[in-house]
Amino acid sequence: METTGLNPSDYTGVSFWIISAAMVAATYFFTVERDRAEGKWKTSLTVAAMVTGIAAIHYFYMRGVWVSTGESPTVFRYVDWLLTVPLQIVEFFLILSAIAVVRAALFWKLLIASVVMLVGGYLGEVGAMSYWPAFAIGMAGWIYIIYEIFVGEASQISAAEGTEASKTAFNALRLIVTVGWSIYPIGYIVGAGAAGDAASNLNLVYNLADFVNKIAFGVVIWVAATSSSKA
Repeated sequence: METTGLNPSDYTGVSFWIISAAMVAATYFFTVERDRAEGKWKTSLTVAAMVTGIAAIHYFYMRGVWVSTGESPTVFRYVDWLLTVPLQIVEFFLILSAIAVVRAALFWKLLIASVVMLVGGYLGEVGAMSYWPAFAIGMAGWIYIIYEIFVGEASQISAAEGTEASKTAFNALRLIVTVGWSIYPIGYIVGAGAAGDAASNLNLVYNLADFVNKIAFGVVIWVAATSSSKA
């Protein structure tokens, strides 16, 4: 079978390989560390492992597309995000549910906002919708999530009823959603009309964002889970 080598000067291709390995390592780590957590945190660590595990599978495919064709693996990337971003929303719900009775409506509002954010970005990147109106739709979904976790019902529950461990995790996760997720719209802007160098820059930014956000998201849960078990 003919194989395609990885050009050492193709930093985008190298980043796909590095992140593939990092996601596998993170998945193994979160799975093993699950046994150190108390019951209420075991599910959260399981979800963290699912996020990085799903991402690892998609990165194996994405790196193949990039190395073989030099084209952005847009469909694989958005399938990955459509699976993993809602799981990250689940993490917020699990943290809050562990300390209070949380209305299912809160979960659905955050989930729908995350889907709006992703669908808007996808439609713009594949050319199914005008690039910048699609960007505005995606941004609206993200801004609503930020509102909900900073001043909305989710924030109020955490502030009023959270334990020290849950508050630490919640505050760190919302920082990731605000600062870490801001890398994605930057990539979208950089990738406007993605071809050649623009496509390379777009994928470098997205790869960096996934590395930071998916793994850091899980690390925050792990820290909260292990600190809670020691308390």
